Amino acid sequence: MSIDLSQFHQVFFEESYEGLDAMEQGLLDMDMVSPDAEVINTIFRAAHSMKGGAGTFGFTQVAEFTHVLETLLDQIRSGQRAMSQDIQNLLLKSVDCIRQLLQDLQAGNDPDLTESTTLKGQFEEILSGQSPVPATADKSDAPVDDKKEEGGGGWLVRFIPEVTLLQTGNEPARMFRQLADLCDNEMQVSLDTSRLPVFTSLNPEECYLIWEIRIEKTINKEDIEEVFEWVTDDAEIIITPLDAGSAQAPVAETKVTAEQPKIEDVQAKPAGAANPVSTEKAAVKQPAKQQESSSIRVSIDKVDSLINMVGELVITQSMLGQLGQNFDITRVQRLQEGLAQLEHNTRELQESVMKIRMMPISFVFSRFPRLVRDVSISLDKKIDLIMSGENTELDKTVMEKIGDPMVHLIRNSIDHGIEKPADRVAAGKPETGTVHLNAYHQSGNIVIEIKDDGAGLNTDRILQKATEKGLVAEGANLTQEQIFDLIFQPGFSTADVVSDLSGRGVGMDVVRRNIASLNGSIEVSSERGRGSRFVIRLPLTLAILDGQLVKVGEEIYIFPLVSIVESIQLDDRAINNVGGHSDVLQLRDEYVPIVQLDDVFNIEKEKRSIAESIIVVVETDGEKIGVVVDELMGQQQVVIKSLEENYKRVDGISGATILGDGTVALIVDISGLSKMSGTSAKILDGSHKAA
Repeated sequence: MSIDLSQFHQVFFEESYEGLDAMEQGLLDMDMVSPDAEVINTIFRAAHSMKGGAGTFGFTQVAEFTHVLETLLDQIRSGQRAMSQDIQNLLLKSVDCIRQLLQDLQAGNDPDLTESTTLKGQFEEILSGQSPVPATADKSDAPVDDKKEEGGGGWLVRFIPEVTLLQTGNEPARMFRQLADLCDNEMQVSLDTSRLPVFTSLNPEECYLIWEIRIEKTINKEDIEEVFEWVTDDAEIIITPLDAGSAQAPVAETKVTAEQPKIEDVQAKPAGAANPVSTEKAAVKQPAKQQESSSIRVSIDKVDSLINMVGELVITQSMLGQLGQNFDITRVQRLQEGLAQLEHNTRELQESVMKIRMMPISFVFSRFPRLVRDVSISLDKKIDLIMSGENTELDKTVMEKIGDPMVHLIRNSIDHGIEKPADRVAAGKPETGTVHLNAYHQSGNIVIEIKDDGAGLNTDRILQKATEKGLVAEGANLTQEQIFDLIFQPGFSTADVVSDLSGRGVGMDVVRRNIASLNGSIEVSSERGRGSRFVIRLPLTLAILDGQLVKVGEEIYIFPLVSIVESIQLDDRAINNVGGHSDVLQLRDEYVPIVQLDDVFNIEKEKRSIAESIIVVVETDGEKIGVVVDELMGQQQVVIKSLEENYKRVDGISGATILGDGTVALIVDISGLSKMSGTSAKILDGSHKAA
């Protein structure tokens, strides 16, 4: 009887990714002078397990590459070879290479063996007694053949981004401008629109285009790879030499200059058009990215607790069942006690089930030591990363979505916050800067802090840039909090020069949007010369929501409790009309736009004056709006059901829940409601301040 091994592939991939994380962490923590034998053994065991699993499932590409890696680790483990910085860098590159091979295989693609072949050759040189080729952290390939790496006849670059590229804060035009500067504008760009959907299916936040850049100048391949360094996880980049006979088909010329940073006159290929890249790359391969884990490892204690709760629930059910037989008025008290016990058991069962989804945030934090190391080397800075609260638990779904915003914030701290060593010494600081990650629970939320001891936010510079970009009016009188809030505006950046890390004006905007999509918030505090602090507050889970029930007409809606500032009932004197069609509420020292929920959702109800209604003041994206409702009902925890999965996406609604009487109540998306009503992000000129 044959066994279908494909059913075990997902387990192999998940365990391999865990092994790669352990290898990477061990390499980063290793002391080069006197390496810990146990750390080396941990790295060796991880590589050995991956090799065995890959061989079992027929993934020969991974097994053959890992075999050479394992041989070198065995020599280091046995003391036959000393550990060095170059070997450490080479091993770190091999971790990235294996991860990419696994991601390709997991996505069902044929892996690109270019990187693994190069690294395998370097390992074999070391094993044969030759000097190791230095493998610096910020270079993608060590030179093998001078003519090929220098691109004597130029290069053809095929850039295939994931559709989610723009949502991670990356901008293709910025990379093309860098390429143009690199080759003195001796380049041509053509566009492939074969992935472009019909107009009605377009999502403006997704990237459907594929670019092909023909560079007709002799430059290093490594320099080209550096341009795309920060999008290697979000795109497939194929670089081939022009003199290799590939891409001889004509392409439309596109002038890209520093004075005119646009990509114009691009020749778009129709769907199905021939690809001028060499035939083996003709089929567009979807870039592979590590898939979200479909399983959770649960400790036996949590499972035992769950089983005990189920046992208690069965006992209570049995007791209520007996009460139901020959029930009379004398058993009412026992029935009430049984129902109270049922409620208690149900609540404990719910908490036990939710704990199964909780995982330590160390799974997110573990990616940052490597990031800080590589970025600090590329920027020539000295930075220590301090992490605390790694065992703080949060829902797996929240954890999987918070990683990208944190990457943006940490990059920002390293690039904008921490100064160069010489500047720090001149300011009386130690030359090594510090970035501190901390996580802890507070009031039913998880709080993540990212602190640095750098230069802090320059409020004068931020206000000047915002004025130049037209984000605030000339001479606007903004508070410090409002000035800090400007860094989250789309297109805002204080950088004079666009780099791989910053200057695009999109990263922080994406951070706030992604955190808001998790029903979270972000706060900024900073002191000039002392550093900055970013505080992210997130719900522990996206499955359960603390909500406020409100009634509008005959409909019941739920507002997330975390978004509510206050609820008030006002007289007409607090209401002002702007332009004859918009009402605003004077709330102490500011004006708050008023939204009629029945108008936005087209609800039939008896019209009454605002003064006779209740206004719920909610906050989203740093702004407040007042939502008019008829009645405030109770507060309760609700289980969120996806409306998109069960029906379709509805603007202004984030989900639904079933109330105790069996009716369905819709959960209001506060950010979406603000956009639908047209009240968002129009008050940065200071005019919202009350007189």
